Amino acid sequence: MPPTVTGATKAVGGFSAMTVETVRALGRRPFAYRELIQQTSFIAGVSLLPAIMITFPFVGVVIFLLNQLLAEIGAIDLAGTVTGLAVVREIGPLAAVLVTAGAGATAIAADLGARTVREEIDAMKVLGIDPIQRLVLPRVLASIFVSLCLTAMISVVGVLTSYFISVGLQGSAPGQFVAVLTVLTTDADFYVSLVKAFVFGGVAGLVACYRGLNVRGGSKGVGEAVNETVVLAFVLLFIINVIISTTYLQLGNTKL
Repeated sequence: MPPTVTGATKAVGGFSAMTVETVRALGRRPFAYRELIQQTSFIAGVSLLPAIMITFPFVGVVIFLLNQLLAEIGAIDLAGTVTGLAVVREIGPLAAVLVTAGAGATAIAADLGARTVREEIDAMKVLGIDPIQRLVLPRVLASIFVSLCLTAMISVVGVLTSYFISVGLQGSAPGQFVAVLTVLTTDADFYVSLVKAFVFGGVAGLVACYRGLNVRGGSKGVGEAVNETVVLAFVLLFIINVIISTTYLQLGNTKL
C-alpha cells in the first residue's frame, strides 16, 4: 500500500503551493491596489498601538539590565553602544515579530477564515476570480510593508527609551551616549534588520492567509485557525530570526 500522507505533510505542501502561487501572482494583472491600501491601513491599525506598548517595557528591561552590567565595570558611558547594537539589530525586529504575528497575522486569519466559512471564497472561484491574486497577495504585501514600518518605528522608540533610561536613571552622560551610538552599529546592521522585517512580514502574512483559507468547522474552526496562526507564526519567525542572525554574524566573523 502507498504510504499515508499525514496532515502535517499536506499542510506543508499546501503552504508551499500557496507561497509559489502568491509569488507568481506578482506578475499578473490586474493588481488589487485598493485591497492593498485597505489591508495596509487595517493591519497598521491593529498593530501600531501594540507595537508602541510592547516597545517601552521590552526595551526598557533589556537596556536597564545591560546598563547594570556596564555600571558594575565602570563603563556606563558605553550605554549608547549597547543600545545601537541591541535595539537596531535584535530588539526592533523581534518586537516586530511579536506584533506582526500576534496582531496583524491573527486579524488576517480571522478575516479570511470568516470569508471561507461564509463560502465567499468558493463563490469567487465560481466567478473565475483568483483568491490568491485578489485576497492573499495584497495581504502579504501589506504585512511586509507594515512590518518594515514597525521595525523602523520600534527602533526609533527603542533608542529614545534607552536614552531616557540610561541618562535619566542610570547616570550615563547625554553627549557620550549619542557619540558612541554607532560605534558597533553599522549600515549593515540596519540592512539586516530590514531584511528580517521583510521576511517576518511575508511569512506571517502567508501563514495567516493559508490558515484563513483552510478553515474547517464553522465559527469554531475560525477560532482554532487564529490560535494556530499565532503559534505557527511565532515558531517560524523565531527560527528564521536565529538563522538570519547566525548567518550574518558568521559572515561578519569570516570577513574579519
